Amino acid sequence: MSISTLTRIDEICSTISETYRGKDKKVILINTSDVLEGKILNFEEVENKNLRGQFKKTFKKNDILFSEIRPANKRFAFVNIDDTHNFIASTKLMVLRPNLKRVLPEFLYYILSSDYLLSEMQHLAETRSGTFPQITFSSELGPFEIELPDINCQRKIVSILKNIDEKIELNNEINDNLEQQLSNLFINLFAEKISNLNKESVFILGDLISVIDNRGKTPPLTSETVEYPIIDVGALKGQTRIVDFNNCTKFVSRETYNNWFRSGHPKEWDILLSTVGSLAEMKIYLGNKGCIAQNVVALRSKLISPVYLYQYLNYIRNDLIAYNIGSVQPSIKVTHIIKHPIYVPEKGLLDYFDKIARPITEQLFAKYNENEELKLLRDSLLPKLMSGEIDVDSIEL
Repeated sequence: MSISTLTRIDEICSTISETYRGKDKKVILINTSDVLEGKILNFEEVENKNLRGQFKKTFKKNDILFSEIRPANKRFAFVNIDDTHNFIASTKLMVLRPNLKRVLPEFLYYILSSDYLLSEMQHLAETRSGTFPQITFSSELGPFEIELPDINCQRKIVSILKNIDEKIELNNEINDNLEQQLSNLFINLFAEKISNLNKESVFILGDLISVIDNRGKTPPLTSETVEYPIIDVGALKGQTRIVDFNNCTKFVSRETYNNWFRSGHPKEWDILLSTVGSLAEMKIYLGNKGCIAQNVVALRSKLISPVYLYQYLNYIRNDLIAYNIGSVQPSIKVTHIIKHPIYVPEKGLLDYFDKIARPITEQLFAKYNENEELKLLRDSLLPKLMSGEIDVDSIEL
């Protein structure tokens, strides 16, 4: 059994601040919003001129990008890109480089992305003075102590956790494929008819749905991560149609959940849609937890298939965004949304689409839940494997 030693983070990695001085005609800018749960999300090249001052840092393969702001939001990424010569990171991202004599890059990543470290960093961030929760390498992250096993044990732990991550990634690929299939089916069945609307098949959206919203003041929040998250626009982003509760950062107590929200809570198959900031981000609500934020409304289907409603709203999203009335902050009014026309196909065709789309949506939700269980398993295994509470040699891959 490996013996672990109590080790500070700054003893096994360094924070790198190497300024980009390249002459590339086009560069890829990586901000805190461009990294999430281990992945770099942005690969769009832009002209290398008039860049915002925050984009300065270079990084290379096996580095870890880690946001200084709100660690609980999981804005971090493991760099597995071979050639990063024209990538430039924001100064709000730490570039962490492992000391290869002490720690494997993948093992360092698992440490930095673990729930127990992120929770502690979030707590420390919230205790600092400032406009938003933030940490630094020198004050919070660097001095944090972990149980560090030897390299051979690290290698075994990485192998165990990678198996779990590969299953999570496979589920994500399946969900992405299913989403694409449903999008293609909708386009093949309805796109042409939507572009050639006739009076017989057009209805007003407000006649087919009811709207649930929360227009009161912000409710009292709890610091505990409980089963009552507030669903805001962050939870409505991403490719999959299921609400991503991982991106909820505010929570309320059971009492507040039951008593504060006078308009009620979302119900299964409601379409949650953002009306402020990032406009018309939308998801299908499944499950039985969560309350909607002030910048989110729930559209509840009354006379039409909810999966068709979701697909239709997603298809005409640019039309909804065009209702923007905000001069400083983008916003759309529900009164404008509910007046928008919607094409309603004949019943047989609508039932055909629903018969295919509803079980696929339930399968997407099942894969999402399976991934959540796998993440819990991974996060619970890591500290036990690091400390030797679980012998790595006792686990069969």
